[in-house]
Amino acid sequence: QVQLVESGGGLVQAGGSLRLSCAASGRTFSTVAWFRQAPGKEREFVSGIRWSASSTWYADSVKGRFTVSRDNAKNTAYLQMNSLKPEDTALYYCAAQKYNIGGRNPKDFGSWGQGTQVTVSS
Repeated sequence: QVQLVESGGGLVQAGGSLRLSCAASGRTFSTVAWFRQAPGKEREFVSGIRWSASSTWYADSVKGRFTVSRDNAKNTAYLQMNSLKPEDTALYYCAAQKYNIGGRNPKDFGSWGQGTQVTVSS
């Protein structure tokens, strides 16, 4: 199992930016993804990245505003969030897969961080 720790959340005004970090340790992994969950809503996929090839994919709701990346030397994934909207408010989670499955289903990810809160004011 991979150990994951998210950081970088906070309170920002609409239109502002935040960068989330996901520090990984432990076993190796092939895919890292970001999910988010707002009160009363299902946990939803945000963005994913394949570690070796650095290929990425995004939810339609964040495409063009968010960018996922990784620093292989630091074993850390990032989520740069620009043009934030109040509807982006949620608890953001980092998740990992040992094998290169990818996808958008949270049930396919076996390792999870504890989450970092992002709140966007109107």
